Amino acid sequence: MTKLAEGSRPALGELFLRHHKRVFTLAYRTLADWSTAEDVTQETFLRIWNGAADYRPAAEFTTWLCRIVVNLCFDEKRRNQRALNNVKALAVTKNCAAADHAAPELDRAPGNGRIWRALMKLNERQRQAVVLHKFHGLSYMQIAERTGWTPSAVESLLVRAYRTLRKELKPHCSMSGSTD
Repeated sequence: MTKLAEGSRPALGELFLRHHKRVFTLAYRTLADWSTAEDVTQETFLRIWNGAADYRPAAEFTTWLCRIVVNLCFDEKRRNQRALNNVKALAVTKNCAAADHAAPELDRAPGNGRIWRALMKLNERQRQAVVLHKFHGLSYMQIAERTGWTPSAVESLLVRAYRTLRKELKPHCSMSGSTD
């Protein structure tokens, strides 16, 4: 980040190579749209470039990075909420119809089965908390740092989300250890 603050384009390239997969995955799992996730990924690195001079390492770089991604995803969701909900509902139904017979797994690619559809039924904040917790392996405290929510809010969101997911998925699979 120091090199980047001095205007080094190769430093941005290095950061991109190190973190673009993480950024894209988080955005995709949050937004459920490939092209929008690509846009958020690009915007994230533009924000890093533009904010490099103001960056102060008060927390880990990845914490700052994830906070940018989460905020951009929330902004995108707010801008396109109605249209996005209609498109997602149609796409999830269409994309998952063929996968209904398969046994679901938590680490399965989004859009392939019952877990993805169950996740899409959660509200935005619950879904974000679950994605960060289960798919990215973050603790409650790490989620709180990255989202700006309180640890108790994160805990509450996860408890409600996992309860909803268990009800939704009960006939199909077990969510053992879901509140870890």
